[in-house]
This record gives sequence, C-alpha cells and structure tokens, in this order.
Amino acid sequence: MDRISAESITLGKSSPIEGWTVVMNRRKKRRNKDLPKSGNPNPPEVQPASVVDLEVNPERESRLLQKMMLYIKKVETSDFYSTFIHQIGSPEVQNSILRDLNGESKMKMVIYGIGSIESYESPRLQLSLAILMKKSLGWIGDVEVFDPIISLTESRVMETLGCSVLSVNEEGRREAVEKVLFFMPHCDSDLYDHLLETNWGLEKLKNIIILGNSFEKYEQHALLMRNPDTLNSRKHILAAMKFTKEVKINSVLDAFHDLSWHSFHIIHTHLLQLSSIQSVN
Repeated sequence: MDRISAESITLGKSSPIEGWTVVMNRRKKRRNKDLPKSGNPNPPEVQPASVVDLEVNPERESRLLQKMMLYIKKVETSDFYSTFIHQIGSPEVQNSILRDLNGESKMKMVIYGIGSIESYESPRLQLSLAILMKKSLGWIGDVEVFDPIISLTESRVMETLGCSVLSVNEEGRREAVEKVLFFMPHCDSDLYDHLLETNWGLEKLKNIIILGNSFEKYEQHALLMRNPDTLNSRKHILAAMKFTKEVKINSVLDAFHDLSWHSFHIIHTHLLQLSSIQSVN
C-alpha cells in the first residue's frame, strides 16, 4: 500500500483547510429537520458499513487507521484547533471545567452519535478532535464511543486509537454519577433531552458538561415553530436554559458548526423548577 505523508495534506495557517466543508450559505438543506444547523453535504466515500460486519479485515482496518492518523494530524495543525484549545484555556470555559471537576483529576468523555468514520469526513474530523482533546488536556480521562452504525472495522480502529466502543445503545440515558463530558456532535435533540431527563436534579446536572449543539439555537427554533410536539420533545432543554452556561465555538467547518460548551449552574431559585419538570415525567 502506498503511504501518504502527513505533510502532503497540511496547509499553511493562513488558509482554509483544503477538502474540508466550509459553511458559506446558512440556507442550504439541512441533514435533519430537527437540527438547528447545516448538514453534511458530502456524499459517502464508501457505502455505510452494515451492522452485520462481523469479519475482521486487517487490510481495511489498516487503510482506515492510516486515514484517521492523517485526519488527526490535519486537525492538530489547523487554525480551528489552535483557536479551540485557546478558548478552552480562557477563563470563561476554564472556570466552568474546574468548577465541574470539583477537585477530581479526570473527567470521562462519552461520545454519542459520531457516525461512520469510514464513510464520511465529518465523523473523522469530530473523532480526531476528541482524540486530540484527550492528548492535550490533562483533565480528560477514558473515552467511550457509541453510534448504532459503527462497524466492526470502525470499532477496532477506534479501540486502537484509545477509545472504548459501547455495545449497548443508551439512547442518551447515561446517569452521571461522576463528572462526565458528553461530546454529542450534531445529535438529534431527543438525545440531549434524554440525557437531561435522566440527570434532572441538582447533584447529577452539576456532574455534566456537554459539547454539542447550541441549546440557544434549539430554544430559538422551538419558540419560532410553536409546535407542541417539538416543545414537548425539548422540554428539558428549554427548562434548563435558565441555568445553562453556553459558550459558542467559532468555526466555519461544517463538522463543528453550531457547537457550544454547556455547563449547568444551579442556584436555589432553580430547585423548584427542577422539581416541577420532574413531577411531570
């Protein structure tokens, strides 16, 4: 197999990254009507892997691993990543992280809805970002990944890259009994609402940081649509807005478009609201 050097895809800092999808027109068709963001216009490079992909294929794994290593290098040397890491070090984000760590040295990262890293570019970029975060940030511990379409080949490559692939679909209902960073790039709002519902209480919500779709955009979209079903499916997202600290990530790359940091700062005046929403469930 011909080996491609990482240098052959690394561009200068002053220019956009060649081959990456840059969001220029916010009016373009969205991948999912539920998401307040632009979708992935890239056609699949290969057919999405079947869930019955049960045979080990070393050559296929090697190709995908090599591709992922190139993408990790591509993200690491990009202007986006430099800006992203700088933002994490800012008081606005750092204060939330240190508060949520509460003296603990590590925070587990759980990744939901990553998609097929073999078929699409955006999942490769998103997984690359997660791997680089673990490499660069001392407070990130174990990394767990789940998407129902992850194939055996993709699973083995992710494990080689240091991730644990979950075998059970939690549907976002992970109970945060310890500090957890949930990385949920471009997931449906139902998944966020399930996560908030499962942890709807003072002790559990303070254990959560979410790096995912902008809750503010969800709120704007829901209030604009005024659809009862939409409002009900996002009731925990909308209720949480009063005590959610959201910090937007600036990126023109489609893979990271409309993502924000979310942490939950609950004070005594919010406890009644927490109890009120919980009593409806």
